[in-house]
Amino acid sequence: MSGIAVAQDSDATPGSDTTPVLAPTPECGDTEDFEVTQAQTAGPFFTPDSPERTSLLEDGMPGAELLLTGYVYAPNCEPIPGALIDFWQCDDAGVYDNVGYTLRGHQFSADDGRYELTTIVPGLYPGRTRHIHVNVQAPNGPILTSQLYFPDEPANAADGIFDERLIMDVSEDDDRQIGFFTFVVEGNS
Repeated sequence: MSGIAVAQDSDATPGSDTTPVLAPTPECGDTEDFEVTQAQTAGPFFTPDSPERTSLLEDGMPGAELLLTGYVYAPNCEPIPGALIDFWQCDDAGVYDNVGYTLRGHQFSADDGRYELTTIVPGLYPGRTRHIHVNVQAPNGPILTSQLYFPDEPANAADGIFDERLIMDVSEDDDRQIGFFTFVVEGNS
């Protein structure tokens, strides 16, 4: 499985000094290697030089809040610190910002490979199911271009690009959704 999907409960309370949600740490066996995350098309709407940020939310932005978190790992089950993760998506109405950087941004994974993005659940772009685009790159490694999908979406079955290996593990937490996905990418060999 490309995404390492496991459930997690959190004892932390929103608004406290602790992180309310921690991505589940992937479990590694002695001889187990992870499968590299499935690549997919970037689509026509990638914009280079996005701002570095961990939240894509803006004042007054409509849409259900989504916290997307997980890790970036190498196939040998080692976390990749400093991996570039660039996200872009459409808004609640299914429209991409092709002029500015609304719902676009990049960040770098922490020392343990962890990332965390606050955004919204994307709307339905014509002909597609709900999805979030992403580029992931280990330092000096090749770029993985892919997309993340939501479970149990009616449009998944009709989307010609949809790949079930890229479904996030999604749960509800109060007034937001929480998506978990661990990217597995090749490093600089």
